[in-house]
Amino acid sequence: MEQLQRLINIMKKLRDKDLGCPWDLEQTPESLKKYILEEAYEVLEAIDDNDKEELKKELGDLLLQIVFQSRIAEEKGDFNIEDVAESISDKLERRHPHIFGEKQDLTPDQVKDNWERIKKEKEGKKQILDGVPRSFNALLRSLRLQQKAGAVGFEWQNVVDILEKVKDEIDELEEGIKNNDIENIEEELGDILFVMVNLAKKLEVDPEDALQKANNKFINRFNYIERSVESQGKKLEDQTLEYLDSLWDESKRLEK
Repeated sequence: MEQLQRLINIMKKLRDKDLGCPWDLEQTPESLKKYILEEAYEVLEAIDDNDKEELKKELGDLLLQIVFQSRIAEEKGDFNIEDVAESISDKLERRHPHIFGEKQDLTPDQVKDNWERIKKEKEGKKQILDGVPRSFNALLRSLRLQQKAGAVGFEWQNVVDILEKVKDEIDELEEGIKNNDIENIEEELGDILFVMVNLAKKLEVDPEDALQKANNKFINRFNYIERSVESQGKKLEDQTLEYLDSLWDESKRLEK
């Protein structure tokens, strides 16, 4: 707590109208939005890399953004960092009645169901899908929407049904491509991505993690192609697709 108070005091000094930092003083909640997202992604990267030291630093950077936003709000008389901590503490106690109320032994799924029920019944959420931010990236928003719908039983019962839906959507995309129907093509691509997120959910695979692993795999294989071509004193753009594909296959074999 001593170091947390130190951070709060540092931010207060940086925002001092007479003695503060010019850059920090000109920041607004809107100008800082991008940093919150950037720092959150860097936290995720440190977790993926299993880098404990880097994770500590990145969590600190993310905490700074919370303290920064809270300081600006305090200057406006809206709320302060203690109000932020109180708000999340109240929520955690309220949504864990099996811990902070009458003790109950619940499964993780039952805890999740209770969380959503309490949010809707006791916190004034009008509809089940309320509370999924529009600012989420499309992949995360799709997952959260489907998780909420699934929590009340609105989901396919088995993987086979989802795979059949994927095939149906691909057929519809092919039809749109044949007709050169641009609007329909966009819609069907969106439907395919949406169903694939549902498939990931059903298989208990995080779609964001799966796609990031695919991205990293592509980077590693493409870098191999680039290094192989450059080691021969050639340019990547001068090579045939067939040759580049052969190097791609070679990089796959080396991974095994």
